[in-house]
Amino acid sequence: MAPPLVSFEFFPPKSEASERSLWQAIDRLAPLGPRFISVTYGAGGSTRDRTHATLLRVRGETGIEPAAHLTCVAASRAEVDAVARAYWQSGIRHVVALRGDPPAGESRYVPHPEGYAYGLDLIAGLKGVAPFEISVAAYPEGHPTAPSPAFDLDYLKRKIDAGACRAITQFFFGTDVYFRFLDRVLGAGITVPIVPGILPVSNFATVARFSAACGTTVPAWLAHLFEGIENDADTRAMVAATVAVEQCQRLIAQGVGELHFYTLNRADLTRSICHMLGVRQPAPGEAHDG
Repeated sequence: MAPPLVSFEFFPPKSEASERSLWQAIDRLAPLGPRFISVTYGAGGSTRDRTHATLLRVRGETGIEPAAHLTCVAASRAEVDAVARAYWQSGIRHVVALRGDPPAGESRYVPHPEGYAYGLDLIAGLKGVAPFEISVAAYPEGHPTAPSPAFDLDYLKRKIDAGACRAITQFFFGTDVYFRFLDRVLGAGITVPIVPGILPVSNFATVARFSAACGTTVPAWLAHLFEGIENDADTRAMVAATVAVEQCQRLIAQGVGELHFYTLNRADLTRSICHMLGVRQPAPGEAHDG
């Protein structure tokens, strides 16, 4: 069985120390030949300069295509368009277009009065700037603010119809969750790739907090696996790798050919998982076939 295509998501550094840590992670994962490396974008451009610098450095030092996240949060249309134009002029052709989360301290999303209100509006705006390759988010268990699963699915279709060529899912833990969603996606006439988002569980408490915020179900069996090893990093890493590899293998066995890893800027766990899936650094003189 051929190894899957992979892509990796990082968040931009907030300090010199975190920048060193980020580049150590990128240096560990870039040799695996990912399809792209994406870099997230803080609310209202709070990490704009660092995001842009990281993207340019990814291309310059690794040769891998970078994907820039853009959101609607706390920015006018003119501000977002200016960022998009700067990306295009820098040679960045791939954008992950998202509504974005509310800024820190705010409980709900409120559109900027002069901004793109939602992801669909952002896609239309980006297409007006340049012919970007656009990826969007998909939610196998539904977006937490969507009024119904049907509404959420219809909205995904509208984003695809507006010009997105790929959807990357929110992380999930039960593969049945993904395949039930895929059945509904296909039934709605959506034919673009729906790439599973994989979050290796390096810290269970952190993942439980993420899951509560985004509506992802944390199975009881997963919580049980991490009981009693909160202070045992080595055992946690082994359990996390085993869980993620088994999840990925089940997806691959049922026809999934591409995976997107939320790395949290940590390389070792993701690299171990990829190695066990057959995604490996080529030997000297050998080229990637992906």
